[in-house]
Amino acid sequence: MKRNYGIVALILITFFVISFLTNILGALNPSVSLNFSLSETMAGFLPFSFFIAYGVMSIPAGLLLEKFGEKKMMVLAFLLALLGAVIFAYHPTFEVFLFSLFTIGTGMAILQVAINPLLRVSGGEENYAFTSVLAQLIFGVASFISPQVYSWLVTNIENTETEKGWLINTLSDLVPVNMSWVSIYWIFALASLLMIFIIFFFSFPKVVLNDDEKAGSKESYLNLFKNKLVILYFFGIFAYVGAEQGISYWMSKFLQVYHGLDYKTVGANAVGNFWGLMTLGGILGLVLLKIMDSKLVLRIFTFLSILSFTAAIFGSSQVSLYAFQSSGFFLSVMYPIIISLALNSVSKHHGSFAGILMTGIMGGAVVQLLIGLISDFTSLKTGMLFVYITLAYILSIGFWAKPIIKNKTFSLKKNSI
Repeated sequence: MKRNYGIVALILITFFVISFLTNILGALNPSVSLNFSLSETMAGFLPFSFFIAYGVMSIPAGLLLEKFGEKKMMVLAFLLALLGAVIFAYHPTFEVFLFSLFTIGTGMAILQVAINPLLRVSGGEENYAFTSVLAQLIFGVASFISPQVYSWLVTNIENTETEKGWLINTLSDLVPVNMSWVSIYWIFALASLLMIFIIFFFSFPKVVLNDDEKAGSKESYLNLFKNKLVILYFFGIFAYVGAEQGISYWMSKFLQVYHGLDYKTVGANAVGNFWGLMTLGGILGLVLLKIMDSKLVLRIFTFLSILSFTAAIFGSSQVSLYAFQSSGFFLSVMYPIIISLALNSVSKHHGSFAGILMTGIMGGAVVQLLIGLISDFTSLKTGMLFVYITLAYILSIGFWAKPIIKNKTFSLKKNSI
């Protein structure tokens, strides 16, 4: 099939927008909690509303994709994101925010299911590994930029001493007093609307799904749920997203509460750096996976993430600030390794298994709710200790996983003659 690099470019932009919309909640947490007078449990409902959409929509999105195709599903996804962003930006209340986050999360879940097979076909299977890594790098860049944009917006909107440009003046008129952070959702709405227009101009190639990309039948899901390994790996993804969001979502508020650091600037930048370092860690992980067994890489990075998280929770102000950010670096390899170990541990029904694994993203919802609940009864520091449970489970995978196919490595030593 002729390669369509225009579609590849569109998909890369889509990855950027997905990340831009998804990984902002950690930077917003302190502002949202302050404006809506939220308890930690109620604050935990924000990521819950977003990530539970993955649990609800991942498998249905795969079925809808096979029926309606990639273009219609991508348009639907961005329409949902546009709807969610506009509704909240126009009427910023806590209840509307929960609905908005679920709506946006549903759109992002649909996009995640739709664009990977499209990337494989458009860029060519022989280039799929490269384009997938490139997409993840762009995803990481957007995660880094998003909190910076938030910080820039609120700083300029709240600054009354300098002259403001057209954009800041317009956003200042649109957002309520003392809720400058809502402006980021007008930006999200514009980004979603722009993506809808861009998608309409593209002619999409016909995508024939591989077995590991098809949603699968009801029987295949039932057979998989009878397999203990399927359940164990489901909780692997559940634990990973729980840990990732458990650190990125609460870190800015933790730095504010325990170290008095400004959440609009220092905290937001720390969240952005967390995602930026995760991108860099992913690059190192790709190299290590070529020379080391994936289980060993998982054990090493998980152990280092535990050490980093411990320094963040119990260290001084500066130690905590930098340790939280470095946690992103060590978390970086966990998701792709767990996915590959899981899919390489079963011999059939890979598409259905992939859908089950994607449903495990709801860990980002449940873990945050648990952290919030524990925090209300004790303290935020105690609540965040729940992250240790998720990291311990991930570490265990590095010991009990027995994939049928191991990752291919090459030796650094020359073969003897």
